[in-house]
Amino acid sequence: MAFPKLFQWLAGIAVFLSVWSALFFRLVPVKLSQPWHDVISVLPLYLLISFACYSLAVVGYRVATFNDCVVASEELKKQVEEAKEDLKRKGYKYANEFS
Repeated sequence: MAFPKLFQWLAGIAVFLSVWSALFFRLVPVKLSQPWHDVISVLPLYLLISFACYSLAVVGYRVATFNDCVVASEELKKQVEEAKEDLKRKGYKYANEFS
């Protein structure tokens, strides 16, 4: 059974936070030096910043490589003109026409 992506993300976050909190609050008897404890203490913040940077990069890439849909654009313009003509036949008057 495949779980929705949201549940997969929530399960991953829950596992990470439980392991992180066990290490951060020293609930498990693991001997870590102070530099490692310092890294663990700010790890969620680093991961959040990394995720934000990744998300911005993906959005930027998708915007930069977005394909123009010339055929769909022409079809939409034709439908808008047909709708305007239909409304004019029904008596609608445009108060402010831009095109």
